[in-house]
Amino acid sequence: MLNEPREFQRMLDGYRLVTAEILYRMPDHPAFLQTYVWQDYDLAPRYPTLSKFLAFWEANLEGPLHSVRVATKKLITPADVPYAAYMGMLH
Repeated sequence: MLNEPREFQRMLDGYRLVTAEILYRMPDHPAFLQTYVWQDYDLAPRYPTLSKFLAFWEANLEGPLHSVRVATKKLITPADVPYAAYMGMLH
């Protein structure tokens, strides 16, 4: 269920739910990989919100990034939003 009408409008504008599986090296044990899952609404194919998050990670966190795997799903397509062909009044 959508929390706000703003989220629905963002989906109509082309935003999609993006999930990123981030593998990073543990600072104390660089031979080991740890997983972090990130999820937010973003615009494909450039993913500016994810890119901003990854830039923040590299600048401020100790665990160096190993790899990022992205999965995305467009939640609303034009076919999902029907338009009324007729509007009438009863009573």
